[in-house]
Amino acid sequence: MNTEIKIKMCGLSRPCDIKKANELKIDYIGFVFAKKSKRYVSPERATELKNLLDPKIKAVGVFVKEEVETVAKLLKKNIIDIAQLHGGEDESYIRKLRSMTDKPIIKAFRIDTAEDIEAANKSTADFVLLDSGNGGTGETFDWSLLKNITRPYFLAGGLDTHNVKDAIEALIPYAVDVSSGIETNGFKDGEKMTAFAKAVRKNI
Repeated sequence: MNTEIKIKMCGLSRPCDIKKANELKIDYIGFVFAKKSKRYVSPERATELKNLLDPKIKAVGVFVKEEVETVAKLLKKNIIDIAQLHGGEDESYIRKLRSMTDKPIIKAFRIDTAEDIEAANKSTADFVLLDSGNGGTGETFDWSLLKNITRPYFLAGGLDTHNVKDAIEALIPYAVDVSSGIETNGFKDGEKMTAFAKAVRKNI
């Protein structure tokens, strides 16, 4: 396979997580700004972690129904490079955010039906992320629904070292996104991060 599949590791919260991401030279990391999430980091914490991040790696901020001004502020301050919208934000929200920043936007879609794929196809976001449940559940969705996707996408939902090879071979996504699949006892596991990156790159 000649296509280079991008790697996004989401929910990083400690300096050791960033250090490992730098070592692995992954493409994207994610900071979760949803306060109800067990992976939540404050803007102050994210700033500290971003300062440790290799500039070649893009920091994605994950938001759930956040005030658009708050998202734009974090983008303008370069605490994050990309906004990922995970709370059912609509096209008017995306338009408003675009009026405040020119940074890229990822729109996450929960995939349950073919209609969800069609909504992803029509989104004006720069990228779409296709997930199961509400994100971070560790569960996959029905990949057969992806036969009708017409744009590059981030594949999320239950990916880990054991199934990412099959996902890449079957779907050839733009990027794979992992969170719970590289954790042990709720924290990122350096060995699992390394194994996941190797599993992806062996398919390239």
